[in-house]
Amino acid sequence: MRVKRIVANIGTKEIAAAKTFYQDVLGLDILMDHGWIATYGSQDVMTIQLSFASEGGGGTPVPDLSIEVDDIETVLKDMKGAGFRIEYGPVDEPWGVRRFFVRDPYGKLVNILAHLSHD
Repeated sequence: MRVKRIVANIGTKEIAAAKTFYQDVLGLDILMDHGWIATYGSQDVMTIQLSFASEGGGGTPVPDLSIEVDDIETVLKDMKGAGFRIEYGPVDEPWGVRRFFVRDPYGKLVNILAHLSHD
């Protein structure tokens, strides 16, 4: 037996509010929409991870989701342009990531990060 996929489920009555944050800014595709559930994602193969934490690193609260991106500065600019308030960062962390925290339309704390290059 092997795990094939892990899906984060966020309970809400306002399903359409996800579009700006997850599709328009983060670029995820709408994979399924049945009216009562909408699933955003990518067909790219991604690493499956579950993290369990007592803090979010550097004394920050534990984020509900962490999303790794390839161009953090563009995502930061687009989040601000879409009206989402940055709650932490952006900051280069000593463990090798640049990140910021933002709340999605449902109040979930999202850690947007990119690994720092070691050129």
